Amino acid sequence: MRAPSPRAAGAFLLKLLGLLALAHVAGAASRAPAAAPPPPSTIPVYRYEVLHAYPHDANAFTQGLFYDQGVLYESTGLQGRSSVRKVRLETGEVLQQTNLSPAVFGEGITHWDKRLVGVTWQSELGYVLDQDSFAVQQLFNYKGEGWGLTQDGQSIIMSDGSAELRFLDPQTLQERRRLRVTADGRPVDQLNELEWVEGEIYANIWQSDRIARIDPASGKVVGWIDLAGLLGAKERAGANPDVLNGIAYDSAGKRLFVTGKLWPKLYEIRLAAPAKPAPRR
Repeated sequence: MRAPSPRAAGAFLLKLLGLLALAHVAGAASRAPAAAPPPPSTIPVYRYEVLHAYPHDANAFTQGLFYDQGVLYESTGLQGRSSVRKVRLETGEVLQQTNLSPAVFGEGITHWDKRLVGVTWQSELGYVLDQDSFAVQQLFNYKGEGWGLTQDGQSIIMSDGSAELRFLDPQTLQERRRLRVTADGRPVDQLNELEWVEGEIYANIWQSDRIARIDPASGKVVGWIDLAGLLGAKERAGANPDVLNGIAYDSAGKRLFVTGKLWPKLYEIRLAAPAKPAPRR
């Protein structure tokens, strides 16, 4: 066999050294201890029981929802299809409606002192309507995106898709402060439609079947509501449902309602006792 030239021998030696280095790295990686898994969560996860199913407009891209004085108020989205509605719970009948400008994508809605307050997605534009007539009373601006809205009797609370909630002055609609939402010490983003329920903030998590129950003082998630399977195969047949979105609470009757974007049904649910979390080892 012919001996390799000095140049070829040098190239061979470099290749050999490279292979040895890769083998050393691979061996070191295989010997490195695996990262410890995070400890099991102690946040309770609630299931649900369906008490009633009501008709819901399957063409309504639900972005905001609340219950007041016996009726539902709903804001819908999509460019050219955004609206604000007053809806009869029992039948799904739209009792009153105003359409937003085709230039905006409607998002969340809440109420304050006989006014409806709403936000839009990326226009950085909010609006105030008279709750009875739906007449426009005011427009206001904010930075970033608008997603969900609710109120706690002191502030209007707004989500923007991040892990932070903004608290707005209900009179000036200017931002007062922000609250960071965490679960097991990690931020929870994609906070969407909001509802104030018995001293907690309930938040849909976009593209998820879960609702977060948030302590408004600390921002910690104190419970999850798992609504997987809520919209069954029968209800999905012939429809084109989007994600779970829409929470309303009847504080007088202690009734909790949920729906989704383009869902044909709106549900009254009751929370079931959570499963006991796994003990920490």
